[in-house]
Amino acid sequence: MKAAVIDIGTNTFHLIIATLTEGKVEVIYKTNIPVKLGEGRVNENIIIPAAFERGLQALSQFKAEMEQQKVDFIKATATSAVRSAVNGGEFVKAAFAQTGITIDVIDGEQEAQYIFKGVQATGVISGTSLIMDIGGGSTEFIICQPHEVLWKKSYNIGAARLLQAFFKSDPLNEADQSAVREYLTKELADLKLACQSFQPAILIGSAGAFETFAVLLQKDLDITNTTSAAISVPGYHELAGRLLASTHEERTHMEGLIPLRVDMIVMAVLLTNYVLEEIKLEEIWLSTYDLKMGVLHSLLEKV
Repeated sequence: MKAAVIDIGTNTFHLIIATLTEGKVEVIYKTNIPVKLGEGRVNENIIIPAAFERGLQALSQFKAEMEQQKVDFIKATATSAVRSAVNGGEFVKAAFAQTGITIDVIDGEQEAQYIFKGVQATGVISGTSLIMDIGGGSTEFIICQPHEVLWKKSYNIGAARLLQAFFKSDPLNEADQSAVREYLTKELADLKLACQSFQPAILIGSAGAFETFAVLLQKDLDITNTTSAAISVPGYHELAGRLLASTHEERTHMEGLIPLRVDMIVMAVLLTNYVLEEIKLEEIWLSTYDLKMGVLHSLLEKV
């Protein structure tokens, strides 16, 4: 079976097409479009008209590609920006009317489960670990062992939401950084309790910002042909300090930092720093597989 998975995120829309045979996923095509669906008013839970239209245009492009590729099955999932927007339902209806694509708006629990399935498929989970997936609208945390989820939760603390709420100085001054940390302390209280209970020792960052960290630290890393990679903890801390001290203009010239993440990476750093400091994790790993691959591997079980 040739299956297409569409991930409708707050920042980026992704399309991945794969052939599914018994026990195997073979990716044959993938692309993404930086739609910025959460632009402007994500914290007010509104998709602004320009972003709404960009989203429909992206799905129309995906539809044309899927028709050319002659896919047998389409699974489209929408996450934080659509599920929290007062006009999210309108977007789902407009997408179906314009493209014929049926969008499944998944809740945070299902999103976290798909992320686990994707990370699990890399084989990177070696012991009790904390998976962290920093999205634009939400961030998911999953405490797991190689074959089971022990605890999971989705929080509305994505990089785009944090950026719109707290990015008031450039470089971000200490007062603004402290405001973010205070907010995270309030929001992530139950994550800290869960980690005290299950004692994860390894942080696994799922795609997104963690791919950026890995590429900035390892210039020769071929991210397109990598499923997982170790991230040096001292190296990460040095990079984090550099990113927090940099201006928007300086970050635009950093090789490996895509335009969409030039400012959001600052919020991703603050989130990651907070987790590392509060939970005392000993290792950091990257999984390039995330929700999209999790959906594909879930479909594989039905082949």
